[in-house]
Amino acid sequence: MAPIVVDEVRTGTYRQLLHREQLISGKEDSTSFARGHHTIGKKSVDLVLDRIRKLADNCTGLQGSCFYSACGGGTGSGLSCLMLERLSVDNGQKRRISLTVWCCFLVATAVVEPYNCARSPLEHTDATIMYGNEALYSTCRRHLDIERPADTNVNRLIAQFISSLSASLRFGGALNVDSTESQSNLVPYTHIHIILTSSTLVISAEKDYGEQLSVADITMSVFEPAPMMVKCDVRQCKHMACCRTYRGGVVPKDVNAAAATINTQCTSPFVDWCTTGFKCHTCMLRRSTAVAVACGDMAAVEKDYDEVGIEQLRASERNKVTAMSSECFVAEQMPAY
Repeated sequence: MAPIVVDEVRTGTYRQLLHREQLISGKEDSTSFARGHHTIGKKSVDLVLDRIRKLADNCTGLQGSCFYSACGGGTGSGLSCLMLERLSVDNGQKRRISLTVWCCFLVATAVVEPYNCARSPLEHTDATIMYGNEALYSTCRRHLDIERPADTNVNRLIAQFISSLSASLRFGGALNVDSTESQSNLVPYTHIHIILTSSTLVISAEKDYGEQLSVADITMSVFEPAPMMVKCDVRQCKHMACCRTYRGGVVPKDVNAAAATINTQCTSPFVDWCTTGFKCHTCMLRRSTAVAVACGDMAAVEKDYDEVGIEQLRASERNKVTAMSSECFVAEQMPAY
């Protein structure tokens, strides 16, 4: 599906990163969740799953799968939900991690975009890392000095964050772990697996004066509201678990000292009934600035779910928009995490 988008990948700058056999497109766009999940998507999902199976067969030590999708549109929401449902049944023993871009009410093309696919990350994934369009656009404007961010700017920002999260899997380091261990530490309870990310040192080239910050400084900054990748106030919540990834010239001694500082000074403390605490990765890459990326499992994302659902419900009432899909629901009806 989405032939125009896939054709851009086939002929674009990054066409050599993906094998042409793994680029699948149809003759028309899905447009909506109903078409992507119930009609057009059903015609393509078997082919997609067959290509995924071939990739899995070529792996010698498959740990799990990562899915990159959006909760809006037809292909990103409808087909992605259908794929996750099928994989949870056919290959449920492997871990499924979803990296989901949550739509922004200010730039959404339809006010009912997130309704249908909101449950899928809760029911068919082992961990879901959320990225909010509103927070990403705000980061581009505030930190990168881009007055009118384009989709390319936001996509590159997401790619940089995901690259940092997966650095410990791809490069050597003093405190490296695999994806299974990271997911186990971040998800203390099965149904509480919506993960929020933040990253430090997101600055434009004009403001990069080569200033070296301490490990403690960059660690404390990831727990502030500004670098969060979903627009929510983390100061009003408590953390259940946290995974910190450091890239650059960072030594374990400084990492442990920063963790001790967080326990005493952090404005978003940990709950006392969960003992998972911190998990740390370090990747000592040459010619790389020290950067900290934090993933936290927290209740603030539930509040963000509610806010998006309530705001879009109000907008739909104002515009007299009716959701035609039988699977449509509002965030207020979602069960507590």
